[in-house]
Amino acid sequence: MTKLTFASHPHLLGFERLDGLVERSAKTGADGYPPYNIEQTSDASYRITLAVAGFSEDDLAITLEASQLVVRGRQKDEAEGRVFLHRGIAARQFQRSFVLADGVEVRGAALENGLLHIDLERAAPETVIRTIGITRKGR
Repeated sequence: MTKLTFASHPHLLGFERLDGLVERSAKTGADGYPPYNIEQTSDASYRITLAVAGFSEDDLAITLEASQLVVRGRQKDEAEGRVFLHRGIAARQFQRSFVLADGVEVRGAALENGLLHIDLERAAPETVIRTIGITRKGR
């Protein structure tokens, strides 16, 4: 059985990278931590919200690598010298990735009440119409 991909469709030319992006985004953050929401805040803007209780601004890093938004969290281990009778609050590192479409830009990030908000906006694409000349080849 042949695997159907975007790149194999005859009317979609130049989308070879899209197959890799879909596969890569399916693999990242497979354990579900930290939980997150993605909401559309207007026709051209989005907000990603991650639940990062216990993380400070210094414990978090947000990077944009090509078209991939990567959020990393790493807490300093301050449990030395403390005696826990029960430890149910996870203090583990994480990496969560989101693939952004062309034209989607990160507008900012804010940490509020244990939630990390990342605001995104899609720039309106310019309509470009180009006429392609046809040359006559020798008869």
